[in-house]
Amino acid sequence: MITMHDNESETRWNRGELQVELRLPNTTRPMGYCDGTEQDEHTLQEMAEAEGTVLIIHKKRLKTGREIWTLNS
Repeated sequence: MITMHDNESETRWNRGELQVELRLPNTTRPMGYCDGTEQDEHTLQEMAEAEGTVLIIHKKRLKTGREIWTLNS
């Protein structure tokens, strides 16, 4: 499930409850968070297609095992 960035979701990320931080290129503030499932990737692809763009996801694994996904179109 994709959760947009807000104070509550950032707290959940900091506690390790969410596994993936979603970012856009050239920004330091997260766009949102998710669990990193195939369904999450599929949802992101659908959102991009609805906007008429092709989505490329660059994944970076952190030492904690969590990931940062940078979403490029």
